[in-house]
Amino acid sequence: MDSYATVLQIYVAGLVFARVGAMVMLMPGVGETVVPPRIRLSFAVLMAIILSPLVSSSITTVPSSVGDVAGAVIHEVLIGLMIGMVLKLFVSSLTTAGEIISIQTTLSFAQTANPAGAPSSTAVATFLSMLGLVLIMVTDLHHLFIGAMVKSYDIFPFARAVLVNDAATLAVRTVADSFKLGVQLAAPVLVFSIVFNLATGLVGRVMPSFQIFFVTSPLSVILGLSLLGLSLGGIAMVWSDRYRELLAVFN
Repeated sequence: MDSYATVLQIYVAGLVFARVGAMVMLMPGVGETVVPPRIRLSFAVLMAIILSPLVSSSITTVPSSVGDVAGAVIHEVLIGLMIGMVLKLFVSSLTTAGEIISIQTTLSFAQTANPAGAPSSTAVATFLSMLGLVLIMVTDLHHLFIGAMVKSYDIFPFARAVLVNDAATLAVRTVADSFKLGVQLAAPVLVFSIVFNLATGLVGRVMPSFQIFFVTSPLSVILGLSLLGLSLGGIAMVWSDRYRELLAVFN
């Protein structure tokens, strides 16, 4: 293959593909299971070809043993999985918000398939997760994914060891922040549900013979979904800003 590329160039492109491919596999939007595998593979190969000349200066020789080559590939895959996992975990905040809203509006029994990857979730959680993917594409947040690929070679160069402890801490912190943000996004419906249930309990105590369940259940669904519709713009704005702040760490 010397007439097309040197062994060093092929080695560098392979390492870049290992990291970028792992990131693309977990990246929101591009890495979803609804995207055909050939499209994801083609995107990863294209990015590897583009990035290889930019990062090849830090590698001057090709390892002489198969073990060293395998270790370098595993190193790149772990870094790609770490970055992609952090970007993927934060999207689950919308799913958390949807699950909380479904529980509070008695819609948790309405299960549906989630195209974003989850086998099944509530209808509200599926809607909010799809809303997150739309926001990523509409607000050009997916452009920052490409920036994260390029910047990752400044933060985690080829010769730097994988910081396992720091990666675990970052993953735990991301999960905690994601859950906290999900609760905050569902706060309007959550507060409404608490007030509504207190009022329902008082009415039930004052009028024991009143069929409170048959009256309050439809009201809980209608008012809860109406409040969700009114707060949907704020949910989208807050989540987009927080996700942009997360991506700014890798850019």
